[in-house]
Amino acid sequence: MAKSSAKTPSKVKNIKLAAEGRMKIEWAESRMPVLMALREKYRKTKPLKGTRIAGCLHVTKETAVLVETLIAAGADVSWSGCNPLSTNDEVAAALAAAGVSIYAWHGMSVKEFYWAIERTIDFRPNLTLDDGADLIFTIHSKHQDLIPQILGGTEETTTGVHRLRAMAAAGELKYPIIAVNDAETKWDFDNVYGTGQSTLDGILRATSVLLAGKNIVVAGYGHCGKGVATRAAGLGANVIVTEVKPTAALKATLEGHRVMSMDQAAKIGDIFITATGVKDVIREKHFASMKDGAIVCNTGHYDCEINIPELEKVSKKKRTIRQNNEEYLKKDGRRIYLLAQGRLVNLAAAEGHPSEVMDMSFANQFMAQLRLAELAAKGKRLSTDVHDIPVEQDQEIAGLKLKTMGMAIDKLTAEQKLYMEDFSAGT
Repeated sequence: MAKSSAKTPSKVKNIKLAAEGRMKIEWAESRMPVLMALREKYRKTKPLKGTRIAGCLHVTKETAVLVETLIAAGADVSWSGCNPLSTNDEVAAALAAAGVSIYAWHGMSVKEFYWAIERTIDFRPNLTLDDGADLIFTIHSKHQDLIPQILGGTEETTTGVHRLRAMAAAGELKYPIIAVNDAETKWDFDNVYGTGQSTLDGILRATSVLLAGKNIVVAGYGHCGKGVATRAAGLGANVIVTEVKPTAALKATLEGHRVMSMDQAAKIGDIFITATGVKDVIREKHFASMKDGAIVCNTGHYDCEINIPELEKVSKKKRTIRQNNEEYLKKDGRRIYLLAQGRLVNLAAAEGHPSEVMDMSFANQFMAQLRLAELAAKGKRLSTDVHDIPVEQDQEIAGLKLKTMGMAIDKLTAEQKLYMEDFSAGT
């Protein structure tokens, strides 16, 4: 159990939940061998000593392993959750009991959510770690006096990276960011396999419906949408994909899914899952077309993908039918079921991605924070832009993961390497 050396004010739901949370963290540790190996490697040398890391990321058992690995490597840490409904209160309590400065509880209001971010900024960080970029945006908009001392930051998710690249292109980004999301060992594993499994897990916990034979509409066929569609098809669902990008739609078609517009899909879908990062994907005209009993949920970062105010507009009554499942009775008598209030269904209604895939994502987070700190120790820093994870880091983490799984791969011989680089040999 790691201990923070900083003063540790915190606010969590109930500190008495700490023992239960500690068991969850220990379970995650047993499934995250890469991150645990990094913890042991850097525990003695403490390369993050002197860093103050403010984090804004889902408070799950896997995140706790990352937090305590950062602390073991010498960092002082202050943390908040990046979604009002994704915090596991038991895990938050365990971190607080271990001496971590954390401000997070399940069911936060929007006001409380930003209050918690402000408390991590009170810590005066010199590194940031984000999921969705709310912490970064808050610093840029309200605390620019802190920017000169910030060495850099990292961003975990697709939505955040897109927004930060837009900031950089507009000349508004004021310190360097490493796009952890864009590492191959993140987006091709966490986003695909993690989101695919955990999204369906959340739907099943909130509804317990049979997925086989259902028309499941997946909005967006990026890495997350592809993962959801693949897992749904594997459980016997008839997958329908909606897209705005021709190449993505074509991929979905050639992988066996039906592709159509949301206007068409709304009429025949049984379960709707948004995974786009764009607002108003499902709106009033779609609710008007949906069959009685349709289930609607979101696995994209923000709850605006489903236009909930428009759903409320066409409804005459709302009730919570079971945990994370609200029944909207429309004025025409048809019912629509909204899961997890339109928030991330895999985190609000379930436990988020499995520990095994978060092992690689959070190893990338740790290594990216280490890279920023090591550059600072040498009097250097990255340019003020959004930077990719080095290819070598991606391959190193993948290799470590394979090793922990007991798998070996081949190596190129010297002759093979020469052949690959030789442009004169011909056919």
